[in-house]
Amino acid sequence: MLEAILACLAVGVVAGFLAGLLGVGGGLVIVPALLWVFHWVGVAPEHQQHLAIGTSLATIIFTGAASVRAHAQKGAVRWDIVRQISLGIVLGTFIGAQIAAWISAVHLKWLFIIFAYVIAAQMLLDLKPKPTRQLPNVLGMNLVGSGIGLLSSWVGIGGGSLSVPFMTACNVPVKTAIGTSSAIGIPIAIAGALGFIVSGWSAQQLPSGSLGFVYLPALLGIVLASFPMAKVGAAAAHRLPVPVLKKCFAALLIVLASKMLISLL
Repeated sequence: MLEAILACLAVGVVAGFLAGLLGVGGGLVIVPALLWVFHWVGVAPEHQQHLAIGTSLATIIFTGAASVRAHAQKGAVRWDIVRQISLGIVLGTFIGAQIAAWISAVHLKWLFIIFAYVIAAQMLLDLKPKPTRQLPNVLGMNLVGSGIGLLSSWVGIGGGSLSVPFMTACNVPVKTAIGTSSAIGIPIAIAGALGFIVSGWSAQQLPSGSLGFVYLPALLGIVLASFPMAKVGAAAAHRLPVPVLKKCFAALLIVLASKMLISLL
């Protein structure tokens, strides 16, 4: 158990820094790490992926709050975008969390693997649409938000890897998009965590300390480290060469996704 707690603290350091730096919730790191922790402590295999996703979303509530505060202090959050997209985000995420309860752990793992590879390729190749259009109207923003929330709830992320490219394609400056993405991640995380608590409420053979599909000991361990590191990452986002760091993150995603893929073969 001590090793599991130390692992959660280490994951929190990495996830918090990435949350502040790139506007992501850190779920792409947290989910595979939690799968190892849950295997270590003997969680029933059929619940491991659901617990990893639900717990990941819960950590993003706290990590995102620290990140958005740091970005807001630098004037890098578009609150008008947050207001316009939040309803769709909440509905899509909550509904997605309910659907996820009916998806097998193996299928959720495949969704995560495919998503991680796609995001890694996007970062390595610097693929992004031309910024030739403006943000859509409120209806369009909520439709986009619903899609981001739905997918985020299935892979346990704060949506930054989707919302940042969307905003930059709509002529939002990249540093503002990163800061705004941190704020968008909070309603995703709240709706997703609540959804996984509800959908896992009656699940059997969950480990002690679980609240539905949220494992509270892992949540605490990760947040203790990620909360302060999110501020460090946000400060670095305004100083360091983000393209180089994105490539490092992409390499990490490839390693994590490949390891999960090998375990399924």
